[in-house]
Amino acid sequence: MHAVYREARATLLLAIPIAIGQVSQLLMGVTDSVMIGRTGTVPLAASAFGVGIFNIFFMIGVGLLTPVAIFASRARGAGRHDEAGEYLRHGLLLAVVSGILEIGVIVLLGFHLEWFGQTPEVLAALNPFFVLIGFSLVPVLAYLALRQFAESMGRPWVPVLIILGGVLLNVVLNWILIYGHLGAPRLGLTGAGISTLISRSLGSAVLFGWLRLDPAMRSAWPRRWLAPFSRERLRRMLHVGLPASGSLLFEGGAFSAATIMMGWLGAAALAAHQIALSCAVMTFMVPLGVSMAVGMRTSAAVGAGEHARLRPIWIGGSLMGAAFALAFTFVFLVYGRAIASCFIDDPQVISTAAVLLIVAAVFQIFDGNQVINSAALRGITDVKVPAVITFVAYWVIALPLAYVLGIRGSFGPAGIWIGLAAGLAAASIMLGIRFLRLTREGAPARG
Repeated sequence: MHAVYREARATLLLAIPIAIGQVSQLLMGVTDSVMIGRTGTVPLAASAFGVGIFNIFFMIGVGLLTPVAIFASRARGAGRHDEAGEYLRHGLLLAVVSGILEIGVIVLLGFHLEWFGQTPEVLAALNPFFVLIGFSLVPVLAYLALRQFAESMGRPWVPVLIILGGVLLNVVLNWILIYGHLGAPRLGLTGAGISTLISRSLGSAVLFGWLRLDPAMRSAWPRRWLAPFSRERLRRMLHVGLPASGSLLFEGGAFSAATIMMGWLGAAALAAHQIALSCAVMTFMVPLGVSMAVGMRTSAAVGAGEHARLRPIWIGGSLMGAAFALAFTFVFLVYGRAIASCFIDDPQVISTAAVLLIVAAVFQIFDGNQVINSAALRGITDVKVPAVITFVAYWVIALPLAYVLGIRGSFGPAGIWIGLAAGLAAASIMLGIRFLRLTREGAPARG
């Protein structure tokens, strides 16, 4: 147990700034929801649908960039800081190329949003907000690569301050552009899209500038940005990144599919879903921060050849994630209705959101555990089997159950969320078993 305590303490010290950074990044979306919600139910429902589709593409990019943290941490563990910088350079290439390709798809989808069967008033309110947040993909993915590099090199706090500055800027720009203050036109939902694009672009530029000037990064900062890219590094990154993208796409796609199903139940259900999901995702950022620290530390342990530390790192992270999840479960159970009323004045939306937050209170525990298990497996570069596990959990278990209970059955919005909770529980159990199997004594080392 001493080893678990020692590793848990080290993981917590790394996880705190990462979790704060994750919460800060999500604050941009939550403040958007709060400020858009004050303009009416339909704009809030439209933003929920647009962000739900956007998140599919964002999750693909997040998966592709996961190798930046894994291989930079591994290089640092092996004492090769220059190699960590090369993985940053190649990661930024992946961020820009994948982001541009995804923007092209988003622009095309913007002309065919009727395919998703949403109500006419939601579709009428959606563009150009949907396209504007689509254009923010390149800067937000570049920021993600830069932030993971900084965290892997032991410099996690400055990215937190930068993203907090971005959130503050986004609030100010929302106040000006959504509501039409300081002589600006009242743009509503479109103003929120412009604010998000500007805030994300500036945040990425500022983080790049800080890393470039930070003396502590000098040994790892790439010296030849335009040097030929290594096919071997890109191959290694895609070997991990593509299955990781698949895992995140299966999970994020399931939540996006749930958003689409909510739209079939009407604008009020969709708005309530957005409120509950914003709250659930916000609290999820804490175990997600723990999971990212676990992934980096397991990867560094592999790089240093210290395989005996893998299980203690995982156990300590899992206990922390469970503790945070239980705390948030209590908050949702006791204060769900009060939280929902902060977003909107519509009584029907508030009542539905309060019920969804009760379901969210239950799946917090499973959600936190599955993301930590998944990160620990990525840290030892086990990504293909977890991708299959997530597909089964979300697309074989969660979504069919959500459809049966919520659309065909009588549970309505709560039924859709019960289906999601079942998928999260299945993923948590199967991924945990997978990690235990791969790290048992006598198992072949991975990575």
